[in-house]
Formats: sequence, structure tokens, C-alpha cells
Amino acid sequence: MPAQPETAAPSLIGAEYEVEIGPVAHGGHCVARTPGGQVLFVRHTLPGERVVARVTDGREDSRFLRADAVRVLEASKDRVPAPCPFSGPGRCGGCDWQHVKPGAQRRLKADVLAEQLSRLAGMTAEDARWDGTVEPVPGDKVPAGEVPAWRTRVQYAVDDSGRAGLRRHRSHEVEPVDHCLIASRGVSELGIERHEWPGIATVEAIAASGSSDRQVLLTPRPGGRLPLVELDRPVSLLRVDEKDESVHRVHGRPFVRERADGRTWRVSGGGFWQVHERGAELLVDAVMRGLLPRKGETALDLYCGVGLFAGALADRMGEEGAVLGIESSKRAVADARHNLADYPRVRVEHGKVDRVLPRTGITEADLIVLDPPRAGAGKQVVGQLAALGARRIAYVACDPAALARDLAHFRDAGYVPRFLRAFDLFPMTHHLECVAILEPAEKTT
Repeated sequence: MPAQPETAAPSLIGAEYEVEIGPVAHGGHCVARTPGGQVLFVRHTLPGERVVARVTDGREDSRFLRADAVRVLEASKDRVPAPCPFSGPGRCGGCDWQHVKPGAQRRLKADVLAEQLSRLAGMTAEDARWDGTVEPVPGDKVPAGEVPAWRTRVQYAVDDSGRAGLRRHRSHEVEPVDHCLIASRGVSELGIERHEWPGIATVEAIAASGSSDRQVLLTPRPGGRLPLVELDRPVSLLRVDEKDESVHRVHGRPFVRERADGRTWRVSGGGFWQVHERGAELLVDAVMRGLLPRKGETALDLYCGVGLFAGALADRMGEEGAVLGIESSKRAVADARHNLADYPRVRVEHGKVDRVLPRTGITEADLIVLDPPRAGAGKQVVGQLAALGARRIAYVACDPAALARDLAHFRDAGYVPRFLRAFDLFPMTHHLECVAILEPAEKTT
């Protein structure tokens, strides 16, 4: 007799539980347990609250369930009415913590960073030389009930009717919006939400923080054609190929001009740049204060993007200094070479760090900066860097879990934090940015 297929356990989507909310976890949610003991990751709540949580994902046999707090029975003192009318259960997934006081948001982020350091690196805040705080960006403090408009790059999804909006949490469904509160003034002035986008899948709006440059990248739906684009401000228009994500200029400049560290930086085709309007300047300052570059030193800038840290290093190390940048994006490499053309002792190589670095023949460096993607650098790259004997390493991290894992790898390879700083570059969300300055362990003992 043939074996019968196993029947999937019943779905719990839509089930509601009255629960006590526990600590915040990495990802914008807090931890609770159902009466039967199943772990719940609950959004739109705060530690210490009592809520009714409605399951949004999971089955009876799932290791954990995802849920939204749909009714608050006992509220935290840190809860406020959400300023954004599009936030909340089942609505826009862009902001995790519209319902939380700004100071409490930073405390939650600090709790997450401390938990990740402890769990993944076995480090206390003292071990990491971190003061336990997440620093606000100067200028982001706004009156109660208001939201800082900090985001210079916003990607809108377009629904079947051609209306722009933002994705719902863990969903391809579009929440139509008429204004995104965290969008910078330059983005809001374009009026993306007030226009129709027939045949378009996504609209990315960019408002450079260092110039008046505005850029819109359109990704058509399969077989779709670009509409006539007439926005509320002059913009450059680019088309993103839906098959290979290559970027093609339609009209205007193919790049925007950003400003940081006293220089102008070309960033082409929606390439990476810090989305907070003051993020690049703040991070350059933190990294340079930590490394204290000296005249004539040699340095590496890994995952270098358009060359921001390489340029800052070269400027401070003088004509006898030398910098090597490595970047995997061809477009970013072209921008970096353009941006750094006036530094004859700076070169930028294209490729993945773990493959390119061994081929360079470099066996030592005085300073290293690495700003890896969200997944982190990983054990292999950390080992390669530690072998170069740098007197200091600056690690810029957008994910606390990846940071903690890589700090553990660095410790195993002989490098420990001299200090760690955390910055609230993403208000209203669970994200944060960190800068860790590392040095050989014998120097800190």
C-alpha cells in the first residue's frame, strides 16, 4: 500500500491570544508566549504591555509564530499615538516603531544590540567598550507627535491601479499612501504619491542631501512601457530593466551629487549612499576620529562603494599615503574612480573582497575600514584582514547580529574593540548603524 502524504499541521493565522509582552528582539518585534507555550514574535507592541495578539504567520507545529498586537489592554508609558496614519497592524511595513517615544526607540535598539553582543559574541557592553547608548543624529529631535523627515531614498511599490504606496510587512501587497512622514523634504516635494504610474512595478525616488539633484528610477512591469513623467520638481529619469536590474538613462544626469567630508561625490543609477541625510557625514567623522590616520600610512577601504572612506583617508594621510579600495559593484567602482581621480595613490579594484584581496599581493596595512553588506564580512574575510597587522580597524555595521558575529571572529583572530558607538540613523524603525574601532588585543590589556 503506497505511503500516504503527511498532512500539514493546521494554520494558526487569525488566531488571537491575550499575552504578556516580554523583551524586544532583533527585527522590530517583541517576544511573548501563547498560553500553550509557543513563542510569539509580536509587532506593534512594547515590553511589559498586555495585548491581544493576532497570528499573521505560523502553524500549530511551527517553532515560532508571528503576530500583530491588535488590542492594547495595558499600555507602556513609552507608547504614543502613531503620528503616521498608515502605520499599524496590517498596514505599511516601513516603520516598526511609530507607536514608541523617540527616546524609548533608542533604548530598545540599545537592548537589541546588547542582546546580540551577548548571545552571538559573548561580549558585555564593557567588553565592547560601548557606553550602552544609541546616539541620536543632531537635528532629529522634533516636537512630540512629529517625525523626523530623514530618508533621502524611498522605494514605492505600485498597485494594480497604478497608485504608489509602500509594502505591507512581509508582504507583496501595497499600502497606498499620500505622504511618507520619514521621507526627506526633497523626496516629498516630488509628489510621487500624487501621480499615477500605469505599467510600473516600483518607483524609487532619490533626493541628494548635498545638492539639488533629484532622481527617479522606474521599474516597469513585464511588458510595461514608461509613462510620461511630469513630477512636481525637475528630476533625472532612469529605467531599471526588470530582468537583470541594469539601469538605463532616459533623460537628465545618470547620477546624483552627494556631499560629505568637504567633497562632492557622484553616485550613479541609484547606487548605495547612506539614506539618512546626515548619515554619511556622521559616519566619516566617527571612523576618522577612531582611526586617527597619520601622514604617509597605508590603508584599505573594503566594500568601499563610491569611495567615501577611501577619500577621507587619502585626504588625511597626504601625498605619501596610499589607499586600496575594493568594491563588488561595477557601477560603484566607476563612481569611486571618478570621485578619487585627484588622488594618484588611491586605486579601486572591482570584485569580492575575499577573492580580490589575496590577488593584490598586499601583506600589511596600517589602517582598514570595512563597511560590509547586511550579512557581514564573515570568518574568512576577518582572518584575511587580521593577518595584515593593521594598527586599527574600523568596522561599520548596519546589522547588530552580523556585527556581533564578526566581532567574535575578530576576537578569535586577535583584535578587540577599542570602542563601539551606535547611531540612530533610521528613526521609527528597528534599524541602527554601528562603528566599532578595533585594535590588536595586546594593546588593550
